[in-house]
Amino acid sequence: MARQQTLAQSECPVARTLEAIGDRWALMIIRDAFDDVRRFSEFQKRLGLAKNILTVKLKMLVELGVLQIQPASDGSAYKEYVLTDMGRAVFPIVVSLRQWGERFLFAEGEEHSILLDNERAEPVETIVVRSRAGAVLSPEDCHRQVVRRGQ
Repeated sequence: MARQQTLAQSECPVARTLEAIGDRWALMIIRDAFDDVRRFSEFQKRLGLAKNILTVKLKMLVELGVLQIQPASDGSAYKEYVLTDMGRAVFPIVVSLRQWGERFLFAEGEEHSILLDNERAEPVETIVVRSRAGAVLSPEDCHRQVVRRGQ
């Protein structure tokens, strides 16, 4: 009987991504980091997460390279968790999740937050998948192919 592959070893980038950051708390920590939350106590206050669980999730995100620890920006003895380039690259994923939730998970007239751009204070454009030529693509317009990285 063949051994089942773990998600972390899968050829599927979706499976590997879910294994790395697909946990709801990991995504909520990353979401709050986009809102400039940096300190352990701030994450705990906003998320209401037990200290031991938050510690494990922050450590995992640091080890993965999504967050880095640095001295507090105010010069205090505290440490801060700051998004790396890898962490900032999660932004479109979080925005896509947000937009899907806005579209399907709120009843008409139900209060929810929206994402506005800072320059114009307008809602951000809905994320769509496009071909290199600019055409909007649906699942029927795409297929998977296994390749080797760098080739």
